[in-house]
Amino acid sequence: MADNKNQQSFFKAFFSSKKDPNYKKYNGMNMTKRLFWTEGWGSMGLAILAALTIRWLFLEAYVIPSGSMLPTLLINDHIFVNKIVYGVRAPFSEQWMVKFSEPQRGDIIVFKYPVDMSTFFIKRVVAVPGDKIKFDNGSLYVNDKLQEKVVPSSSANFDWLRDEDFNNHDGGLADSKSNYVHFSEKLQSNETEIVEHSILMPKAAVMGFPGDGEWTVPPDNLFVMGDNRYNSHDSRFWGFVPQKNILGRASFVWLSCESMLPFLPILCNPLTVRLTRFGHSVNQ
Repeated sequence: MADNKNQQSFFKAFFSSKKDPNYKKYNGMNMTKRLFWTEGWGSMGLAILAALTIRWLFLEAYVIPSGSMLPTLLINDHIFVNKIVYGVRAPFSEQWMVKFSEPQRGDIIVFKYPVDMSTFFIKRVVAVPGDKIKFDNGSLYVNDKLQEKVVPSSSANFDWLRDEDFNNHDGGLADSKSNYVHFSEKLQSNETEIVEHSILMPKAAVMGFPGDGEWTVPPDNLFVMGDNRYNSHDSRFWGFVPQKNILGRASFVWLSCESMLPFLPILCNPLTVRLTRFGHSVNQ
């Protein structure tokens, strides 16, 4: 009986609070504060939970720090990574709860660098488990088949590049734009599909390049390379990527700029935003 009286008192106080100027408290607590602590923090908690769920399951944002994926991805491209395309992992674990698909040749993936798991890399998958791969004098062979390079139908990707982009890379040759040429490589994704994507190659032959070699990809691993073939620190130098290290597949550019704010380098300089990069699909 006492409980019913308390409930009636609460609802009476709630619905009459705006009409009654003398209304101050319910059970010793200011009603405005009571609603803030119950509804305000509850809504905030749900919003945070929703954001964490989206980040864990679906999408996560990354910024491209170097030129190793030129001309496909530009320095300071802000991208979303699809985290559910290959499956769902248990929270805070590398174990798959559900597996949907396997990475294919041509996929651009974000992964934990095997040498330092606190560092994230982004590269293109060029070989999957069981593949034999060879890189020799700028030519890529997968299972003894040369992956064809052709003149691209559009130079849009190359036109974006600046000389300074060639001095910001994660391994290779520091150079200038005038010494490079833009090709379109036809990478055999699977038995029936070909992924045609942009790569950069130096105009002059590079003798004795340390990235030349042959490899066979072991089970549960991938071989990855940057599209800027002579300016990328990738599987040619440090080995294979365990599939458990994969964080997701690059999806699209949601923001891009030529430079970041000098006093807050995590934010784009609004005066240098590349408007035509918005919504640009990167997995190509």
